Amino acid sequence: MTPPPPTPRRPHPQRLGLTGSIGAGKSTAAALLRARGLTVLDADEQARLVTAEPETLAELEAAFPGVVRGGALDRAALAARVFGDAAQLARLNAITHPRVRARMAALEAEAAARGEAWVVQDVPLLFEGGLDKSMDAVLLIDAPLETRVARVMARSGLSREDVLARDARQMPADEKRRRATLTLDNGGDLAALEAQLGAALRELGLAPT
Repeated sequence: MTPPPPTPRRPHPQRLGLTGSIGAGKSTAAALLRARGLTVLDADEQARLVTAEPETLAELEAAFPGVVRGGALDRAALAARVFGDAAQLARLNAITHPRVRARMAALEAEAAARGEAWVVQDVPLLFEGGLDKSMDAVLLIDAPLETRVARVMARSGLSREDVLARDARQMPADEKRRRATLTLDNGGDLAALEAQLGAALRELGLAPT
């Protein structure tokens, strides 16, 4: 009897996209996922590493003169240059995004080599960048607008108007909920978020039932 052909290996682990609007508590959820033993690939962290590389810094300085000072990126100056300017933001993304994606892919390959079945991709603008299409499931962290505004004001010193302006440049929360596989409501305390997270992972088959 001829044995069945081997099941082809996936080229990468299954991907759980993690995202959320500003102030929703995505970083807290990412920490809880790490505590449960899942590998979390943080796009923001990789972006910070990318923008510390000399080659990237040279391209950024050429595109946005004055944003590199003392051999380091002045993030506030860069943000001021691109915030609210779609063309300048696209120019920035063209420099940084391919490098970030390459770093994320390399880390994912390492997880695959370790035999991990799933990795979490923590991406703030997952839907806005169209990256949800490459995920096997998407977990959205959300919270009421006023709760999110208060959190960001408390941690960053931004004004209410600044926070609302940043929120308005993201995809509306209702649309994110529509597109997400599962949504966690983080308007309460940490215990409530952790309970919801456990239930979500069980539903996705990532935790014991």
